[in-house]
Amino acid sequence: MAPDYVAGGLYKPGVPDGGPAIPPDISALPEPVPRAEPRARYGNKSPYSVLGKRYYVLDSAEGYVERGIASWYGTKFHGRATSSFEPYDMYQFTAAHKTLPLPTYAEVTNLDNGRKVIVRVNDRGPFHEGRIIDLSYAAAIKLGIHVRGTGRVEVRTITPDGHHRRVADLPSGQSSHPRQGESPVRQVAEVAAADRVSVQVGSFREHDNARRLRQRLRDAEISDVDIDATRVDGGRIYRVRVQRVAGRDLQALLNRLAALGLSGARVVRE
Repeated sequence: MAPDYVAGGLYKPGVPDGGPAIPPDISALPEPVPRAEPRARYGNKSPYSVLGKRYYVLDSAEGYVERGIASWYGTKFHGRATSSFEPYDMYQFTAAHKTLPLPTYAEVTNLDNGRKVIVRVNDRGPFHEGRIIDLSYAAAIKLGIHVRGTGRVEVRTITPDGHHRRVADLPSGQSSHPRQGESPVRQVAEVAAADRVSVQVGSFREHDNARRLRQRLRDAEISDVDIDATRVDGGRIYRVRVQRVAGRDLQALLNRLAALGLSGARVVRE
């Protein structure tokens, strides 16, 4: 039986990774054009386990948005099979993600310099704590993170017609991330130690996606995780929240969520 996860999923210790001796001319490389594709035969098993952790593949990529740390992989895996059994080509704009369906198209934005790139997600990973996406070498160059090795990014999935279906485009109060100008640090500072608040980790149009995030949090031994459904613009939005968080425990919870790649959590006062 063929393995479910290879390339980005299995990192061989002691084998160094890096880029080619001569960097490619990124301006000559075309970005992928989002198109409707069937799910890959390989790489979409759910749940699956890597290094003792269980992961749940999302039923749909629609509306997905996440902020966190990106890394990249290069010569160590160039030419090897990805989790979807496509050959990894470090000169193409591709990426690895732990839970998005394979394949998925996404726009990745470097939050520090504003550079953007469209990638085709066809691999699993990264399985390093605190990282949300592993970019191909070419994508890392385009975003300007290839020298440092990591960078702060936003990942937004793209539908085949090119639209960015973002929960963050919902009316105020329904965003997956803190409001403009409201940092998690400021949120913590405004909560007294004796207060009890809720922490919204994500919002989804698809109930299954919310359910999978809830399970991911429970697998991380985060308790009191609920799904709150509300109606917005004639449709339902499913909000994943950690309930009844004491003010004195708030910073520790936000740190745990950030370590899971969920740095966009925000405090909600009912």
